[in-house]
Amino acid sequence: MSPVNEILKAQSARLVSRDRLSQDERERMFRLLCEHFAGVTFQQFSCDIAEKNWVILLERSGRLLGFSTLLAYETCIDLQPYSVIYSGDTIVSPEAWSSSTLARAWIESVARLRAFYPRGPYLWLLITSGFRTYRFLPLFWRDFFPRFHCDTPAHWKRLTDRLAQERFGEQYDSATGVVRFQNPQLLRGPLAAIPSGRAIDSHVAFFAASNPGHLAGDELVCITELSPENLTPAGRRMAAAIPRW
Repeated sequence: MSPVNEILKAQSARLVSRDRLSQDERERMFRLLCEHFAGVTFQQFSCDIAEKNWVILLERSGRLLGFSTLLAYETCIDLQPYSVIYSGDTIVSPEAWSSSTLARAWIESVARLRAFYPRGPYLWLLITSGFRTYRFLPLFWRDFFPRFHCDTPAHWKRLTDRLAQERFGEQYDSATGVVRFQNPQLLRGPLAAIPSGRAIDSHVAFFAASNPGHLAGDELVCITELSPENLTPAGRRMAAAIPRW
């Protein structure tokens, strides 16, 4: 068996309530975050975790290779209820980039969380300063916004604005669809730059054009509906073992 296959076989991911995170798990998450982002303090990290209620941990032989923080909640917009998954930090070590374990666990986790947040359409609110995270949208979801080959419909623009203003207030610029934090997290070195070979990808090029300040930590606000019908073929393969949402 090749070394890559050994790594993939040994990896596992689990959904953990924020309140059940151990101090050791929090410290390992912080160290991994610092390997990828510059200028992050443990206080900032702790405040971010305090705003979330779920965490997905990617591990191999007791070592943390990645994580994704989630805030699951319900809200109401124009008298219509919505259930929302807001993604915070999502980090994967380069050695695990070839693995689909975290992506599969993410889709499985949000599908199972639907039982706890059943009201209205189920939405994913994502902010990202990195093209790799943005690239998950077209890989797993058929319809999402913003995207390169169509304008964002008025309904989805209104939802995006309301949810982003709800979460980020004046740090969100509705005209550009970008959040500019006062103390942004900056990706380190080569992790921030878009390799020339990836820049020709239409989705990556759109991300760079829509978020020209991504190297300075600006975050593009994205939205999609979390539903089986909205999954791409790749997304359906990831979700094959999940009961209907």
